Amino acid sequence: MHIFRLTKGMDLKKSIIEYCKDNNIKAGIIGACVGCCYEIYFRLAGGKDFYHKIGDHEIVSMTGTISEDGVHIHVSFADIEGNVVGGHLSDGCYVGSTAEIAIIEVKEYKLTREFDESTGYKELVIEKIK
Repeated sequence: MHIFRLTKGMDLKKSIIEYCKDNNIKAGIIGACVGCCYEIYFRLAGGKDFYHKIGDHEIVSMTGTISEDGVHIHVSFADIEGNVVGGHLSDGCYVGSTAEIAIIEVKEYKLTREFDESTGYKELVIEKIK
């Protein structure tokens, strides 16, 4: 288990990737994330359009997988009126006062990503380590 905190101005996605590289996490699951962002940016369902907004937002949920060659993270944010939006986390979400993240490292699996012609994306490949 890894628990770490990001501080104001850090890019949420880039910082998670950097932490995983620095700590040699090759397979993991995001177990929790709480905090806030002052600017949010994510890809919407359908994979073509993006959502961008400047203003205070609470991180109300985050889940995802971490593999040797990429991350796949979904996130939900609530604005100051309680309206919730979310999608596929992209670079450009900047932490407000804090983001507290817990990653469960999974050493009994090898996780990689390979291009899947049927989806058009690099998809997760799961291999149980013997």
